[in-house]
Amino acid sequence: MRGLIALIACAVLAGCGLQPMYAGGSSSAVAQGIAAVDVPAIPGRDGWLVRNALRDRLHVAGEVTPSYRLDVRLDDALEGLGVLNDDTISRERRILRARYQLIDLATGEILLDATAGSDAGIDVVSSEYATIAAEQTALENLAKDVADRMATRIALTLRERERAAGNP
Repeated sequence: MRGLIALIACAVLAGCGLQPMYAGGSSSAVAQGIAAVDVPAIPGRDGWLVRNALRDRLHVAGEVTPSYRLDVRLDDALEGLGVLNDDTISRERRILRARYQLIDLATGEILLDATAGSDAGIDVVSSEYATIAAEQTALENLAKDVADRMATRIALTLRERERAAGNP
Protein backbone atom coordinates (compact mmCIF):
# COMPACT_ATOMS: atom_id res chain seq x y z
CA MET A 1 0.00 0.00 0.00
CA ARG A 2 2.81 2.46 0.85
CA GLY A 3 4.48 1.69 -2.47
CA LEU A 4 1.28 2.53 -4.32
CA ILE A 5 0.93 5.82 -2.43
CA ALA A 6 4.56 6.70 -3.20
CA LEU A 7 4.03 5.99 -6.91
CA ILE A 8 0.91 8.13 -7.01
CA ALA A 9 2.69 10.97 -5.18
CA CYS A 10 5.59 10.82 -7.66
CA ALA A 11 3.20 10.92 -10.60
CA VAL A 12 1.30 13.89 -9.15
CA LEU A 13 4.50 15.83 -8.42
CA ALA A 14 5.92 15.09 -11.86
CA GLY A 15 2.74 16.39 -13.50
CA CYS A 16 2.51 19.63 -11.55
CA GLY A 17 5.27 21.37 -13.52
CA LEU A 18 7.66 21.92 -10.63
CA GLN A 19 11.25 21.78 -11.72
CA PRO A 20 14.45 22.46 -9.83
CA MET A 21 15.79 25.95 -10.56
CA TYR A 22 19.40 24.83 -10.79
CA ALA A 23 19.01 21.39 -12.35
CA GLY A 24 22.49 20.57 -13.60
CA GLY A 25 24.29 22.35 -10.76
CA SER A 26 26.76 25.12 -11.46
CA SER A 27 26.98 24.15 -15.13
CA SER A 28 23.26 24.73 -15.74
CA ALA A 29 22.13 27.55 -18.00
CA VAL A 30 20.51 29.42 -15.08
CA ALA A 31 23.61 29.15 -12.87
CA GLN A 32 25.84 30.28 -15.73
CA GLY A 33 23.41 33.11 -16.52
CA ILE A 34 23.32 34.50 -12.99
CA ALA A 35 27.10 34.17 -12.73
CA ALA A 36 27.32 36.39 -15.82
CA VAL A 37 25.53 39.30 -14.11
CA ASP A 38 27.78 42.28 -13.45
CA VAL A 39 26.78 44.35 -10.43
CA PRO A 40 28.37 47.82 -10.65
CA ALA A 41 29.09 49.79 -7.48
CA ILE A 42 26.01 51.09 -5.68
CA PRO A 43 26.50 54.36 -3.77
CA GLY A 44 26.47 54.46 0.04
CA ARG A 45 26.99 51.98 2.84
CA ASP A 46 23.64 50.36 2.07
CA GLY A 47 24.75 50.00 -1.56
CA TRP A 48 28.01 48.38 -0.52
CA LEU A 49 26.11 45.88 1.64
CA VAL A 50 23.56 45.06 -1.07
CA ARG A 51 26.22 44.73 -3.78
CA ASN A 52 28.30 42.33 -1.67
CA ALA A 53 25.23 40.27 -0.81
CA LEU A 54 24.24 40.15 -4.50
CA ARG A 55 27.72 39.10 -5.56
CA ASP A 56 27.64 36.30 -2.97
CA ARG A 57 24.35 35.03 -4.36
CA LEU A 58 24.93 35.56 -8.07
CA HIS A 59 28.48 34.33 -8.52
CA VAL A 60 28.04 30.82 -7.13
CA ALA A 61 29.20 29.32 -10.43
CA GLY A 62 32.39 31.39 -10.37
CA GLU A 63 33.39 34.46 -12.33
CA VAL A 64 32.46 34.43 -16.00
CA THR A 65 32.44 37.10 -18.69
CA PRO A 66 29.50 39.42 -17.98
CA SER A 67 26.51 39.09 -20.29
CA TYR A 68 24.18 41.18 -18.16
CA ARG A 69 24.37 44.30 -16.01
CA LEU A 70 22.28 44.90 -12.94
CA ASP A 71 21.58 48.58 -12.29
CA VAL A 72 20.36 49.21 -8.73
CA ARG A 73 19.01 52.33 -7.00
CA LEU A 74 18.38 52.11 -3.26
CA ASP A 75 16.13 54.03 -0.91
CA ASP A 76 17.01 53.60 2.77
CA ALA A 77 14.71 55.26 5.30
CA LEU A 78 14.52 55.30 9.07
CA GLU A 79 11.27 56.50 10.60
CA GLY A 80 10.05 56.82 14.16
CA LEU A 81 6.99 54.78 15.06
CA GLY A 82 6.39 54.75 18.78
CA VAL A 83 6.29 58.13 20.48
CA LEU A 84 6.12 58.37 24.28
CA ASN A 85 4.40 61.09 26.34
CA ASP A 86 7.64 63.08 26.53
CA ASP A 87 7.93 63.11 22.70
CA THR A 88 10.78 60.60 22.62
CA ILE A 89 10.75 57.83 20.05
CA SER A 90 10.56 54.31 21.47
CA ARG A 91 10.48 52.32 18.22
CA GLU A 92 11.85 52.87 14.72
CA ARG A 93 11.26 51.23 11.39
CA ARG A 94 14.08 50.86 8.88
CA ILE A 95 12.96 50.44 5.29
CA LEU A 96 15.23 49.39 2.42
CA ARG A 97 13.83 49.45 -1.11
CA ALA A 98 15.65 48.66 -4.34
CA ARG A 99 14.65 49.54 -7.88
CA TYR A 100 16.67 47.42 -10.27
CA GLN A 101 17.01 46.64 -13.95
CA LEU A 102 18.66 43.63 -15.55
CA ILE A 103 20.13 44.66 -18.90
CA ASP A 104 21.39 42.37 -21.65
CA LEU A 105 24.82 43.78 -22.57
CA ALA A 106 24.71 42.40 -26.12
CA THR A 107 21.44 44.07 -27.12
CA GLY A 108 20.88 46.75 -24.47
CA GLU A 109 17.43 45.26 -23.84
CA ILE A 110 15.98 45.59 -20.35
CA LEU A 111 15.07 42.04 -19.35
CA LEU A 112 13.76 42.88 -15.91
CA ASP A 113 12.60 46.12 -14.32
CA ALA A 114 11.44 45.49 -10.77
CA THR A 115 11.54 46.51 -7.14
CA ALA A 116 12.38 44.64 -3.98
CA GLY A 117 12.14 45.78 -0.43
CA SER A 118 12.08 44.84 3.19
CA ASP A 119 11.70 46.54 6.55
CA ALA A 120 12.60 45.91 10.16
CA GLY A 121 11.46 47.23 13.53
CA ILE A 122 14.04 48.55 15.98
CA ASP A 123 13.58 49.23 19.70
CA VAL A 124 15.05 52.55 20.76
CA VAL A 125 16.69 52.09 24.14
CA SER A 126 18.37 54.48 26.55
CA SER A 127 21.83 53.60 25.24
CA GLU A 128 22.52 55.53 22.05
CA TYR A 129 25.29 53.07 21.15
CA ALA A 130 22.89 50.12 21.41
CA THR A 131 20.33 51.89 19.24
CA ILE A 132 22.92 52.72 16.56
CA ALA A 133 24.19 49.13 16.64
CA ALA A 134 20.61 47.86 16.23
CA GLU A 135 20.06 50.22 13.27
CA GLN A 136 23.26 48.99 11.59
CA THR A 137 22.40 45.34 12.21
CA ALA A 138 18.94 45.93 10.76
CA LEU A 139 20.51 47.47 7.64
CA GLU A 140 22.84 44.49 7.22
CA ASN A 141 19.94 42.04 7.53
CA LEU A 142 17.75 44.07 5.19
CA ALA A 143 20.52 44.19 2.59
CA LYS A 144 20.76 40.39 2.64
CA ASP A 145 16.99 40.01 2.41
CA VAL A 146 16.66 42.45 -0.49
CA ALA A 147 19.58 40.77 -2.29
CA ASP A 148 17.90 37.37 -1.84
CA ARG A 149 14.68 38.68 -3.36
CA MET A 150 16.54 40.25 -6.27
CA ALA A 151 18.65 37.15 -6.95
CA THR A 152 15.56 34.93 -6.98
CA ARG A 153 13.75 37.22 -9.40
CA ILE A 154 16.82 37.43 -11.66
CA ALA A 155 17.15 33.63 -11.69
CA LEU A 156 13.48 33.24 -12.58
CA THR A 157 13.82 35.79 -15.39
CA LEU A 158 16.86 34.03 -16.83
CA ARG A 159 15.17 30.63 -16.55
CA GLU A 160 12.14 31.93 -18.44
CA ARG A 161 14.45 33.41 -21.06
CA GLU A 162 16.14 30.03 -21.50
CA ARG A 163 12.78 28.31 -21.82
CA ALA A 164 11.65 30.84 -24.43
CA ALA A 165 14.84 30.15 -26.38
CA GLY A 166 13.96 26.46 -26.41
CA ASN A 167 16.39 25.27 -23.73
CA PRO A 168 14.47 23.54 -20.90
